[in-house]
Amino acid sequence: MEHGIILGIVQGIAEFLPISSSAHLVVIPWMLGWKDYGLAFDVALHLGTFLAIIIYFRADWLKLIKSFFSSIKNRKLSTLDEKLVWFILIGSIPGAVGGLLLESKAEGAFRNPLLVAITLFVFGLIIYWQDRVSKKERKIEKIGWKDAIIIGLAQVIAIVPGVSRSGATIVAGLFQGLKREDAAKFSFLLAAPVMAGAGLLKIHDILNQINLEVILSFLSAFVVGLLAIRLLMGYVRKNSFNIFVFYRIVLALILLSIYLYR
Repeated sequence: MEHGIILGIVQGIAEFLPISSSAHLVVIPWMLGWKDYGLAFDVALHLGTFLAIIIYFRADWLKLIKSFFSSIKNRKLSTLDEKLVWFILIGSIPGAVGGLLLESKAEGAFRNPLLVAITLFVFGLIIYWQDRVSKKERKIEKIGWKDAIIIGLAQVIAIVPGVSRSGATIVAGLFQGLKREDAAKFSFLLAAPVMAGAGLLKIHDILNQINLEVILSFLSAFVVGLLAIRLLMGYVRKNSFNIFVFYRIVLALILLSIYLYR
């Protein structure tokens, strides 16, 4: 039981930091000789972090939901929240389509420690490069349709463990000139619909697998996820992503060494 709870804690931390939660859910059982809980268990943990997003940004979600219905009623986008809710919906489409098309790969070929090591390393360098060269001038209020689509497309890449959904979408936001904290906030808001959709698609498998361990793992992912969001939102206001890049590269080298000499 403790293995599942530990993975829930790892999910809560790694989902929101740009270090790839899916990579950790693959490599930790592999490194420690634990059983592979499978994709349905991973999705159950992602539902825990989905709930963390909903709770942490609850004031934003209430405004966005109201704005969604007002935009339907008025048939126009007049306010920032009315625009933002549609940007989130449009930006979620690529990730949802990619998830459906690549589901079998996510359950099989992508759960490979060597692939995880490579993607951790390569995308770590991409995060470092983009964090250095991007202008980081625009606030979330300046997001447009083009930004939403580009950031949404980044979620497709993040289906591969080791890339990191938050890392990919934050990098895409930086590429579009967003400030670090605004790129992070839009990244988290954008994640919610895709997480909810993945949960619905796997709900039958999750219910068949549900037990006390899954419930406690879900709760640990939720609680730690709340703390991780708060940590990152405060951290990126004044700091670069270098510490996460360093962690990714070190972890990638450790994984590669274990893979080659095991």
